[in-house]
Amino acid sequence: MPTTLFSFFALSFLLTFCLTPLTIFFAKKYGLVDDSKSRPHPAHTHHGIIPRAGGIPIFFGIFLSLLFAFPLNKQLVGILVSAFILVLVGIWDDKKDRSPYIRFFTNCLAVLVSIAAGVGIPYITHPFGGILPLDTWRITFDFFGNHSLIVWADLFALIWLLWTTNIIGWSGGVDGQLPGFVSISALVIGILSFRFAATDPAQLYVSFLAFITAGAFSGFLPWNFYPQKIMPGYGGKTLAGFLLGVLSILSFSKLGTAILVLAVPMTDALFMLFKRSFSGKSPVRATSEHLHHHLLRLGWGKRRIAFFYWSIS
Repeated sequence: MPTTLFSFFALSFLLTFCLTPLTIFFAKKYGLVDDSKSRPHPAHTHHGIIPRAGGIPIFFGIFLSLLFAFPLNKQLVGILVSAFILVLVGIWDDKKDRSPYIRFFTNCLAVLVSIAAGVGIPYITHPFGGILPLDTWRITFDFFGNHSLIVWADLFALIWLLWTTNIIGWSGGVDGQLPGFVSISALVIGILSFRFAATDPAQLYVSFLAFITAGAFSGFLPWNFYPQKIMPGYGGKTLAGFLLGVLSILSFSKLGTAILVLAVPMTDALFMLFKRSFSGKSPVRATSEHLHHHLLRLGWGKRRIAFFYWSIS
């Protein structure tokens, strides 16, 4: 079975790797590019004209691999629909920067689709033993069938997925930085989930999704590593955060592992949110004060910063 997992990792890698040059051509032809002169952005660290829309090959690398991996079910279809929404919004944003509030609204829509498909947090493990159940309050209603709203489980999932979807991309400003630590994080979650596959067969599907996700971002990495030929774009960044959030919910590794492997991006995001809030600035506005910006000002090279993020993960 581990051989099969790595086979799908390789399939996702190859699909994304081969589709990325086509995306570069597509992005240049239709103006999905970032020009540091005509389109200045405080968070960007690159110079010149760089294609965006990296979410397109990553999405298709994952989607096509999943079609070969196992039959689609309601939950997986919901995840793919959410991912498709994020990539579409990413293309829209790559063409012309959208308001952060419009992006946040569309992120909410994408996350709610997956929650409606059954992605929820039924309990939280107590650090001193036992669990805190979140699935006790249910609201049942008839709408094209019998459905239940698991209030606390769905609310916690909404908060967690919005958090990961929006903040992971903040640590993607340096060439190769984001796809590297996302691949490592997905692999860690996939390996831990595979440990429980013998007692819970559902965890095997989570492992497949994790390895396929890791393969897709690894396949994108050679084109994004310094000097980058294409950027992840807004779609690639939100897709990364969303999938890692979903994997942490579905796997037995749960949120604690995700917090550990994403310690640097999450600490950076918390610091920036508090700093912006206390200074009276909007917490969702772009800035050049993230950790990788400070490391660049200290004289670190882009390769060194990328390896630093990978090694911590």
